[in-house]
Amino acid sequence: MKYIFVTGGVVSSLGKGLTAAALGALLEMRGLKVRIQKFDPYLNVDPGTMSPFQHGEVYVLEDGAETDLDLGHYERFTSGRLSRLNNLTSGQVYETVIQKERRGDYLGKTVQVIPHVTNEIKQRIHAGGKDVDVLITEIGGTTGDIEGLPFLEAMRQFALEVGPRDVIFLHVTLVPFLAAAGELKTKPTQQSVAKLREIGIQPHIVVCRCDHPLDHGLRDKISMFCNVPTKAVIECRDVDSSIYELPLQLQKEGLDSLVYELFGLNLPPPKKNVWVDIVKRIKNPVHTVTIGVVGKYIELQDAYKSVYESVTHAGIANNCQIDIRRIDAEDLEKKGGLSLLKGLDGILVPGGFGDRGTEGKIAAARFARENQVPYYGLCLGLQIAVIEFARHVLGLKGANSVEFDSKSPHPVIHMMEDQKGVVDKGATMRLGSYDCALKPGTLAARAYKASTIRERHRHRFEVNNAYVDLIQRAGLVVSGRNPKRNLVEIVELKDHPWFVAVQFHPEFQSKPNHAHPLFAAFVAAAISQQGKRRPAAKSASRRKPAARKAKK
Repeated sequence: MKYIFVTGGVVSSLGKGLTAAALGALLEMRGLKVRIQKFDPYLNVDPGTMSPFQHGEVYVLEDGAETDLDLGHYERFTSGRLSRLNNLTSGQVYETVIQKERRGDYLGKTVQVIPHVTNEIKQRIHAGGKDVDVLITEIGGTTGDIEGLPFLEAMRQFALEVGPRDVIFLHVTLVPFLAAAGELKTKPTQQSVAKLREIGIQPHIVVCRCDHPLDHGLRDKISMFCNVPTKAVIECRDVDSSIYELPLQLQKEGLDSLVYELFGLNLPPPKKNVWVDIVKRIKNPVHTVTIGVVGKYIELQDAYKSVYESVTHAGIANNCQIDIRRIDAEDLEKKGGLSLLKGLDGILVPGGFGDRGTEGKIAAARFARENQVPYYGLCLGLQIAVIEFARHVLGLKGANSVEFDSKSPHPVIHMMEDQKGVVDKGATMRLGSYDCALKPGTLAARAYKASTIRERHRHRFEVNNAYVDLIQRAGLVVSGRNPKRNLVEIVELKDHPWFVAVQFHPEFQSKPNHAHPLFAAFVAAAISQQGKRRPAAKSASRRKPAARKAKK
C-alpha cells in the first residue's frame, strides 16, 4: 500500500484537486488501483449547508455523502467510486472525538489534539484506502493555516509509522510572474516549502503553478532551496483548451515516472494513452452548438461545475464544441429578457433551491417547449418544467411548488412526505443513489439502452402524484419512476424534438471518456435541431474554432 499526500501553499485555488486527479489518472493507466480523497480543515461537518458563494458546488456520492467539489474531479479522472470515507472535515473529526469523550471511550484521560484528534485522522486514512494500491489524499486549505495544522501533523506521524518508502509528499505551490521585473519569482515557493518543513514535512515533489516556462536555472534554484532533486521540480502551467490536457502535461514533465521511482515500482508505461484521444476530440470538433445554462449562481465558476464538465463530455462524445452561454435567470424576468434565449441550440436548467429567479427559469422552459428547442432539466429543472406545463398547457392558474408558494392552489410540486417533519438542515435531504424504472420506447429508455438505471439525488421536493394523470393526458410523459416509492424521476414531452427533465443529478456520473447518456443525447439533439433550423450553419460549424485558454 502506497500513500501520496498533496498539500498546497502561498494561495488557495492553485489546482491541488486537479493535480491529484490527473496524477491518479496517470497511475491508473500504468495498472495501479487508485483512490483519491479530500481532507478539509473547515469546522462544517460537510458542505451540504454551505452557500455556493462560499463553497461552490456540493458534490453527492453514491452513498449519499455531500462532499467537496474536488471529489467530482477525482471520480471524473479515475475509475474509482468514492464513499463518505473519502471526504473528511475538521467538523467530522471533532464531532467524533467529542462523542467518544462523552461516552467515556477515553477512560477519563485528558482529550487533546495530539494524540486523539490526529489518531482520528490517521484512522480515516487507513479506512479510506482499503483495497487499493495507491491512496492519494489532498489536504484542503493552505500550508500554515491554523485550522490545517492537525491534519499536517497527522500526515507527519502517519509517514513515520508506515515508513519512508511508502509515502510521498507532493506540494503544489505558486511561482508568480512579476511584469515589472519581467521574471518568475521563486521566493513564495521557498517560503511555502519552508513553512511545511517547520511542521516536520519534507516534500518529495514540488509542483510549480506558473504562467511562464520554468527554465533550468529556476528549477535548480527551487531544487536547492527546497531540498528536492531538480527532476522533482514539476512545471504546471494553465492548459490551452481543457483541464483534460493536464494528465498529458504532467506526464510530459515525468511526474508519473518520478512517483514510480520514489515508490520503487517497476511497471512499464501504458501502450495507449486515453487522454490523447480525449484531447484530440476536444481540439478538433466537427460541430459547434450553443447551450444556454439558466441558473441563479451563474456568475460563479464553481456553482455548476459538474454540469459544465458533463456538457463538455457530451461534446467529446458527439465530436462537438460546446459554447456555453451563462444566463442569469433573473435577467429573463426583465422586459425583453427572453431575447437572451434567441439563437440557442439547447437550454439547460440545473438544480438549486429557493425562489430567486424561478419565474425566469419557468420562462426558459416555456421558450424551449414552444420553440422546439431541446430542453434538459436537472432536479429543480424538472420541477420547473412541470410547473410551466401545468400553468400554460393545463391552464392551472397559480400552479407552483410549495417551496416557492406554500399557498399555491395547484401544488404540482410538493414536499416529500418523509421530509415534512425534518428540522435539521444538514444531510437530511433525499441523498444518494436510487433505482429508476424506465418506460419502454421513451427518449430516456433509448438514451440509456436499459430498463432500469440508478442515479444520485439531492432534493426535498417531488412531483405531486395527484396531478400526474392530468399531466400525462396532456402530453408530458412520466418516463421514469422510482419502483419502490412511485416517485416521478423523469418526464419528457411528446411531439417535441427533445424535452427531458430528471429529478436526479446525472452530472455526478459523467466522465470525459464516458459521457452520461442523457447529456450525450441532449447535445446530439441540439446538433440535429441546429441543422434543421439553420442549414447553412452546417458548413460553418465545421470550421476549427480558435483555441481558448482554460484555467484549472
